[in-house]
Amino acid sequence: MPTPSMEDYIEQIYILIEEKGYARVSDIAEALSVHPSSVTKMVQKLDKDEYLIYEKYRGLILTPKGKKIGKRLVYRHELLEQLLTIIGVKEENIYHDVEGIEHHLSWDSIDRIGDLVQFFEEDSNRVEALKDIQKNSEEH
Repeated sequence: MPTPSMEDYIEQIYILIEEKGYARVSDIAEALSVHPSSVTKMVQKLDKDEYLIYEKYRGLILTPKGKKIGKRLVYRHELLEQLLTIIGVKEENIYHDVEGIEHHLSWDSIDRIGDLVQFFEEDSNRVEALKDIQKNSEEH
């Protein structure tokens, strides 16, 4: 399994490739707010661990293993954003909060959170009931 830092890189590379069709070291560095030299080191490690194929000056591509994990990491991130939105976390806090918790949850927990999000999305009355509970608790 990749480390949390490796996960951040794989997730960002996956997103860049999905959005732009490619991921350059400079794009990854900008997205993650790190130096290009740090990206190069991590990309070399990800290449060694077979998450991607990196050719200096030519770019990189995710391997099937890297794509699978990248897709799953993006799903995890989006799912946690959905959950925090549903439970009423202020929008300006959601991204930072997700970044803080996403690496500390097991995939079993993620699956259960997926069930919970699905439960709320199946019936909008459930979300409204949750908002009412939150409103009442704020008033007291």
